Amino acid sequence: MSNSNRIKLTTSVIDKAKADANKVQTFYWDSEVPGLGLRITATGDKAFIFQSRVHGKSLRITIGSVKVWRLDGPADSSENNARKEARRLQALCDTGIDPREAKEERRKAAEEKFMQAERETTTLQVAWSAYIQHLKTTRSPKTGKLRSPRYITDHFNLSTPGGKSKTRGKGKTVAGPLASLMPLRLKELNAAKLAEWLQHESNERPSVAAHAYRLLRAFLSWLEQSPWSGLADKNVCLSHEVKEHLARAETKDDCLQREQLANWFAAVQQLSNRTISNYLQILLLTGARREELANLKWNDIDFKWHSMTIRDKIEGERVIPLTPYVSMLAHSLPRQKLNDGITDNPYVFASARSTDGRIKEPRLAHNRALENAGLPHISLHGLRRSFGTLSEWIEVPVGIVAQIMGHKPSALAEKHYRRRPIDLLRKWHTKIEEWVLEQAGILFVTPEKEKTHIRLVENSQARIEK
Repeated sequence: MSNSNRIKLTTSVIDKAKADANKVQTFYWDSEVPGLGLRITATGDKAFIFQSRVHGKSLRITIGSVKVWRLDGPADSSENNARKEARRLQALCDTGIDPREAKEERRKAAEEKFMQAERETTTLQVAWSAYIQHLKTTRSPKTGKLRSPRYITDHFNLSTPGGKSKTRGKGKTVAGPLASLMPLRLKELNAAKLAEWLQHESNERPSVAAHAYRLLRAFLSWLEQSPWSGLADKNVCLSHEVKEHLARAETKDDCLQREQLANWFAAVQQLSNRTISNYLQILLLTGARREELANLKWNDIDFKWHSMTIRDKIEGERVIPLTPYVSMLAHSLPRQKLNDGITDNPYVFASARSTDGRIKEPRLAHNRALENAGLPHISLHGLRRSFGTLSEWIEVPVGIVAQIMGHKPSALAEKHYRRRPIDLLRKWHTKIEEWVLEQAGILFVTPEKEKTHIRLVENSQARIEK
């Protein structure tokens, strides 16, 4: 610190001070407050600085521009005051504290305080969106595979606020069961609020509410490994106050009886929409879930080797046999174009009216068919259930049916569940199809049987002639 530049700094002195033409920086040190200086760069910029020593090492800190900081002022002033700041910094040095480290600690403390404030104001919507992104980008710990798009969409739909125009039909979309919880802060997810929410949703839509409740439980467990751990009690859903409003699952038993098959097939085959007609028949004959089959694409069907790849919500995908009658139904459907009239529609069960190009709501047509056939109501999932029950008539091994349908094996039936090759599945699946068609009174001769019949006739004629 040069004594020649030690002067009492005043506002007038600062205004008149010039930079040394031969130096990059010129310094003037205040004679009143030790360590306080004025720095002038070659470009003429002026700033207050502080210089001192801590633990034997020199340090220099920029206080701030003279345009922002005052040189001096009242002791109790809240304005930026260079002399006051220099005295504070020197006091830290005198006690062995490096002002730079103290500043960094204050910055970190302020940042942590801000982050904590932000964290505590986090809403369920923010954390739920992060949870969905987590589900998209990580593998399921149970299967080791990426989760299916349908599973991800399910989480999104549960939280959607609704109110948008329906893509099919009139009116607005309905809010998902979790939508009312989304504005809440995570720390507000207590038993009382969840109980009130579950009671309301269970009264309006019990099955959907129960599904939302289960996914919410999984979400709260995930929170413990997220940046928002500790804000919500992961066990709040398990409290008696909440669980008492959980609707009891009703065992559904709607399915087609053997003697109803003829009426059902006749009515479904008379539907004017061939795509839906074939879809419903294939749904029954494969035991697939409604969305699994609706999402079936042409490249999922191998007509040469007689197999279909089903994208399911349990394992991600499964390969099942393409049985003869199902193959005929699929093959008979026309290949369509998307709405642009150029791009090939990838979906087997295509729809020119839907935005994504596939059928959306086959239930209406199915209900009409049931009414025309004089049959009781059977849901689309009831057709899946029918596949399982009808297969018992011909005593198909339970593991075969479970693999075709994509059932998650239960602990009880684990000993019956092992991965069978596709040719073994095809043997039994074809038997199921043949038996169902027989009960329905549908005469369907496979190409293989037709060839065998021709050979038998030829051999018989040869024996007669002989």
